[in-house]
Amino acid sequence: MIDNCCAFTGHRPKKFPWGYDESDSRCVELKAMLKRKIQKLIEVGVTDFYSGMAEGTDTWAALIVLELRKTNPALKLHCVVPFKGQADKWTASARRLYKKILRKADTVTYISEDYHDGCMMERNRYMVDHAAYLLAVYNGEWRGGTAATVRYARKLGREIVVIEPLSDLSN
Repeated sequence: MIDNCCAFTGHRPKKFPWGYDESDSRCVELKAMLKRKIQKLIEVGVTDFYSGMAEGTDTWAALIVLELRKTNPALKLHCVVPFKGQADKWTASARRLYKKILRKADTVTYISEDYHDGCMMERNRYMVDHAAYLLAVYNGEWRGGTAATVRYARKLGREIVVIEPLSDLSN
């Protein structure tokens, strides 16, 4: 049943003005806002969360779910990985964090053994297909995986919660 499920989508660090500097106050605030939105979804009955496990938004959201699961064991984290070597070219610390999240996840689904054109979009569609909600950290641009995922969720009539990463932080 998808009614109690939410998928995450959002930008990778290079799309944010702070890049990979998670100590930047804007990144800290974005993660706090992400946590508040996840908590609001939990309040309306969402228990299952789908992360595509890309760097940035996906990883931050997965970590928040794992943190909240410590006090709410009903929560479940489902990692949907586009291909088995997704993190192979990441930094050593990013790979360690990625593997730690996968170990703690309730389920891990691999879309493909190997990378191929379209596997990222297949992953995104799989998550939207399995969720009534989409929580998107989205800057509004037309191109890119996050934009395509938001359009797909809209086409399917999913409830979409958008955090615009720069304008929402200034409010």
